[in-house]
Amino acid sequence: MFDLLAQSYLWIKALHVMAVLSWTAGLFYLPRLFVYHAERGRNASPEPADSLEIMEDKLFRLIMTPAMIVSWCAGLILATTPGIVDWSMVWPWTKAFAVVAMTWFHVWLGGQRRQLATGRGLSGRSYRMMNELPTLLMVVIVLSVILKF
Repeated sequence: MFDLLAQSYLWIKALHVMAVLSWTAGLFYLPRLFVYHAERGRNASPEPADSLEIMEDKLFRLIMTPAMIVSWCAGLILATTPGIVDWSMVWPWTKAFAVVAMTWFHVWLGGQRRQLATGRGLSGRSYRMMNELPTLLMVVIVLSVILKF
């Protein structure tokens, strides 16, 4: 019985890591697409904008959002596994804060995707700056989990 539980834990952990990698890659890439979209110019032909909108939509709906959901589900299973997380320490709380912030950023990107589709998005410079947020959050998450401070 213990071997089955240990194996299940490892499979869920592997699934969690793969989902987090996919989600984070999307969080890094989508703002970069927004930069290209915002800077394509008002007089540009509609084809590049249409291509960018298709890419943005598919990345957000078909890759990022499912990966976020799997990340959350697998992460909650891992976090509630007895003996795995010591909630009296600081690290699970810093990780949880960063994951909630990453989720907020994901939702914000969804809103920005809709804004860009209507021509009311932010500047390319703003999207470049926002592109740094998932990197900072990833650093907090990885340091929290690895160093367990």
